[in-house]
Amino acid sequence: MKNDFNNMMSLDLYLSSLHKDEYNRLSSLIPTSTKQNINLLSWGIQDLFNNATLRSDLKEVQNLADKFEWKNSINQILKSNIYESLVITNSDKKIIWVNNGFEKMTGYETAFAIGKSPSFLQGKKTSNASRERIRKKLLKNKPFTEIILNYKKDQSSYTCELKIFPLKANNNTTHFLALEKAVS
Repeated sequence: MKNDFNNMMSLDLYLSSLHKDEYNRLSSLIPTSTKQNINLLSWGIQDLFNNATLRSDLKEVQNLADKFEWKNSINQILKSNIYESLVITNSDKKIIWVNNGFEKMTGYETAFAIGKSPSFLQGKKTSNASRERIRKKLLKNKPFTEIILNYKKDQSSYTCELKIFPLKANNNTTHFLALEKAVS
């Protein structure tokens, strides 16, 4: 039956859009269902994209790891951290690779970024103290997290959380992997 509340598939969506008075009036008309309810905990749609992105990133970074003989557990690093963008620099702090998330996050194309220092993302309001902390932490060759104000291609600023991991071959740091995400 067309107006039977028991047969409505999206009753909860409909009811949640009502004003409180209208909701109270209608809720008394809804009989208790004998059907077993299965609550939807999440759509999980983002997992389809995140897993595909993770697999793609993991494959690309693992190819570089094989090429440069890094001993780090790339799989563990990527799977245990949340990121939007990945950036790999060499020991001279020049970008050798970025993932697709880099362009989405910054607006800069991959070809533009390759060969540049990540400092091209910094601008007039980027804190010198942040820059100095990053520089000092890089010299220690240990993983670290830092927050810095960066700028997109359109010159809008964003606060970026960096998780930087030194990548090692034969106990020497040869590259750095930065996992980046915008934070508020």
